[in-house]
Amino acid sequence: MLPLRSGAARAGLLASALWTLGCAGEPEPDAYGSFEAIEVVVSAQTGGQVQEFAPLEGMELPRGAVVALIDTTQLSLERRQIVAQREAASARGAEADEQLRVLEVQRDIAQRAYERTRRLYAERAATAQQLDQAERDYRTLLARIRAARAQRESTGLDVASTAARVEQIADRISRSVVTNPQAGTVLVTYTRAGEVVQPGQPLYKIADLDTLVLRAYVTGGQLASIRLGEPARVRVDRGDELPDFSGTVSWISPSAEFTPTPIQTREERAELVYAVKVRVPDPGGVLKIGMPADVTFGAGARSGEP
Repeated sequence: MLPLRSGAARAGLLASALWTLGCAGEPEPDAYGSFEAIEVVVSAQTGGQVQEFAPLEGMELPRGAVVALIDTTQLSLERRQIVAQREAASARGAEADEQLRVLEVQRDIAQRAYERTRRLYAERAATAQQLDQAERDYRTLLARIRAARAQRESTGLDVASTAARVEQIADRISRSVVTNPQAGTVLVTYTRAGEVVQPGQPLYKIADLDTLVLRAYVTGGQLASIRLGEPARVRVDRGDELPDFSGTVSWISPSAEFTPTPIQTREERAELVYAVKVRVPDPGGVLKIGMPADVTFGAGARSGEP
């Protein structure tokens, strides 16, 4: 009887262990998705030959680092030409000012002569012809002054226009020095030193891999229980290990879409889902772009925390 009781005891222990494991089993995650990064494509803001290009794939770059230099020879020559045009316009403006001052002096003299001739004519000491000549001289100078002022204004506009063009060229020259817009890791490079690029042409792609984004999809029924800023527990299947990561819901799609799979059945096409983004800090660099993971939101995330 003792061996029988021992076998029954062993069977009881096995059943108890299986029950315990069943109770301790992990709940189903709320959603599944894959990781992506917030990527920035850095492009050339001016055209020319790339003289220096520092980024390499996998390289970590700090914010504000000088990463490329585009040839500015043609821009410098164009700037010198426009500066010369500005100086010539300024010289014409100074000359117009001097001519205007001379005409104003002549106008004052002609005005006094005209007024004196009018008085003499009123006293019958001057002829009508002399009065007409004095008036003609005076009014001619007034017209020449108006023309000189218009010319001076036009010259001033030329100076302002060329000065603006000089500033534009200087801005383009400054943009030929490419600085890194954000700290991160270079993912892809699209050019190298010696190549000729055009404005807007991509140079490299960079992303901050210290924080990745898990894009997952939930149904309309789940949507009501998910809130922006709430915690989320992310689990990645990495062989025998299932490390947990803490994340935060950062975005919920305002519109529905069909199940995003390459091949869908008719039933899957009829089911609408909502995209949700979860920001997951990863300072250790364990997570990778495109890696699949599952996520648990809200209370499930908190209860699953170690």
